[in-house]
Amino acid sequence: MFEKRLYHHIDWGLLAAVLVLCAVGLSQIYSATGGWTQIVETQIYAVLLGLVALTVCLSVDYRTLADKSHFIYLAMIVALVYVLLFGTVRGGARRWIDFGAFNLQPSEFAKLALALVLAKFVGENRRGGVSRMDLVVVGVLTAVPLMIIARQPDLGSAALLIPVAFTVAFVGGMPMRFLGVLAVVGLLATPVVWQFALQDYQQERISTFLDPSQDARGAGYQQIQARITVGSGGVWGQGFTEGTQGQLRFLPVAHNDFIFSVLAEEQGFAGVIVTLGLYLFVILRALESARLAKDRLGAYLVLGVLASFTFQVIYNITMSAGLAPVKGLTLPLMSYGGSSMIATLAGFGLMLNVRMRRFTN
Repeated sequence: MFEKRLYHHIDWGLLAAVLVLCAVGLSQIYSATGGWTQIVETQIYAVLLGLVALTVCLSVDYRTLADKSHFIYLAMIVALVYVLLFGTVRGGARRWIDFGAFNLQPSEFAKLALALVLAKFVGENRRGGVSRMDLVVVGVLTAVPLMIIARQPDLGSAALLIPVAFTVAFVGGMPMRFLGVLAVVGLLATPVVWQFALQDYQQERISTFLDPSQDARGAGYQQIQARITVGSGGVWGQGFTEGTQGQLRFLPVAHNDFIFSVLAEEQGFAGVIVTLGLYLFVILRALESARLAKDRLGAYLVLGVLASFTFQVIYNITMSAGLAPVKGLTLPLMSYGGSSMIATLAGFGLMLNVRMRRFTN
């Protein structure tokens, strides 16, 4: 558990940047939803619960958590299966467990459980590299939750598991030739995936990304409005709560998937640069935590969690600017979403944990 002497080794800079991003997100949700609404209150509760989760993940030695990672992983699989069978359905997707006062989305926590179990497996590999059999194990551990989440369906959350597995395997010594094999297999499998794996609405999202005007009032509407919203901000923005696209509800789910578009409209290019600078600072500080880790387990854990976070940030921002197909991926620390906020802050608790304990035995 937490020792007082470790207090001095907490990365307060990283923690402060994370909290500032949470505050920016709350302010933009306030603006996008038209003032002090229940959505804002719910997000504040999520931030507070997330800070509790961060504290817990910070207080318990990450090596202790890694030793129990197989139990955490199995509990996550059980939760995902329960959701698939008995979960709450919204918008045609079954992704939540209804606890009455709140809904829990287990898929948001799957990336943390996967990062823990893979860091434990690869980090304690005594052979000095990742063998073919190790890659098979990594693939199976990743494929099981990925396929369950994809069946909900939630391809966005499922895709976030891939950067975790790839990063841990790569830094663990995955042979470079394996990357070439993956690239060739991925290229050859593309037509099959398009024909048999993607549903009609998913194919439509990709085709309208290439040409949104072909269905400007349907599938291409969000992408067109996102581009307009971002572009209307100019250099200094239209001002807090003064954005036309967000305030007049031209942009759907602005407080969730497209919170960055609202920020760009109201705070302009200047606000975008500051926000991107904060995200870059967070990513670089987390990379430093991996570099300073006292063991491979800690380094792999930080890199696994960070890989998912970074991929999600990059995809959401490019999507909000109309540079990527629309997908239900929130912007970590800023978008509305209780489970996403709690899981993200818990992940930063793990990263702070590794850095803080770099001098312990």
